[in-house]
Amino acid sequence: MSQPDPPKSSIGKFRWVVCALLFFACTVNYMDRQVLGLLKPQLSEMFKWTETDYGRMAIAFQAAYAIGQTLFGPFINWIGTKSAYACSVVFWSLAAMSHSLCRTVTGFSLARFALGLGESGNFPTAIRAVTEWFPPKERSVATGIFNTGTNIGAIFAPLLVPLIVLNLNWQAAFILLGLTDLVWLGFWLSLFNSPEKSRRVRPAELAHIRSGVVATAEQKIPWVKLLRYREAWAYYGTCVLIGPVWWFYGFWLPDFFSKQFHLSLKQFGLPLVAVYTVAALGSIGGGGLSAWFLKRGWSVNRARKTATLICASCTLPVIFTPRVDSVWLATAFFALAAAAHQGWSATMYPVVADIFPKPAVASVVGFGGTLASVMSMGFFWLVSNILQGEGTYRNIMLICGSAYVVAWLIFHAVVPRIKPIQIK
Repeated sequence: MSQPDPPKSSIGKFRWVVCALLFFACTVNYMDRQVLGLLKPQLSEMFKWTETDYGRMAIAFQAAYAIGQTLFGPFINWIGTKSAYACSVVFWSLAAMSHSLCRTVTGFSLARFALGLGESGNFPTAIRAVTEWFPPKERSVATGIFNTGTNIGAIFAPLLVPLIVLNLNWQAAFILLGLTDLVWLGFWLSLFNSPEKSRRVRPAELAHIRSGVVATAEQKIPWVKLLRYREAWAYYGTCVLIGPVWWFYGFWLPDFFSKQFHLSLKQFGLPLVAVYTVAALGSIGGGGLSAWFLKRGWSVNRARKTATLICASCTLPVIFTPRVDSVWLATAFFALAAAAHQGWSATMYPVVADIFPKPAVASVVGFGGTLASVMSMGFFWLVSNILQGEGTYRNIMLICGSAYVVAWLIFHAVVPRIKPIQIK
């Protein structure tokens, strides 16, 4: 018979401090990423950008993100989680501040490329940290919590950017938000280490972290080797379908509110705050949903797939956003979809850890992000040309609203049962 778990109070809680660090990393990451999208209406008028000009900037970011996601899995394995995250943050902080020096489409595109390259390390490294610091039964909750930081960043950016621009200038928005990354870096370097090396981890907590983890060889597993497994391709299929949709929201949602409802920088901030506030709840609730199912005795397969199916169904109302006359009804549809996306992500990231051994997790997530970024480049080209020609979001939102259900069907067909696999 298995021994009962020790009381939670005696286990220790430092792993949740690590989760908090990941949460704030995602917060500052998304604050930096959101600034250009928020300033798009103002800068487009100031610098005479066309829709395809802005599309090129978005594509430059995604191209770098695709390159970086491919490289970060092996990079983490090479220098370790702590150093890899530090390098990523320093690079993207400097890139974010460099936007303040730009005046041309080429200049902004280069700055976006550098930002994408630096920010590409965020999620592979965070997922690797969760895999190191949490047992399987807590990973979806931890992922949901840190992933909420993306929404908090997206909430604060629409509030802070107009305030900074009105009191200083648009350049200051890039500089001041970029500096917050370096504040986070100080806490990361002083607090984070592997569980085995950390002086803040009790033996009981270390045993708890290692509970339920299948012993595997700690060899480095390159992403090329993973291409032989259909489970990897099933995950990649979801990435190429839903990744471009989420990226699209981040780059174009302020512009949608500006064009559809004629809102200014000061006015569309509140709808965006509402969207990402609900999304934050979805990240926690979505990650906790599969954990709740597991506590009720459901299998990992049934719990994860039921949670993701619920999330996929909640994205469908986005299809109707270009046809509604109410700002707040459109906001409600986007908020539901954003919450569903975060719930999906908070569930699917642990699915990778459910299936693959720890040395493969960062490579699987990283290469999935690469494929999503490559597909996003094509989607951004399509979006910018549709807006330049038709000037309407109707067909774009049709794609966004249906992508998640299609992704769920593909994953279920390719992976009928979620279970650990052995990498030969």
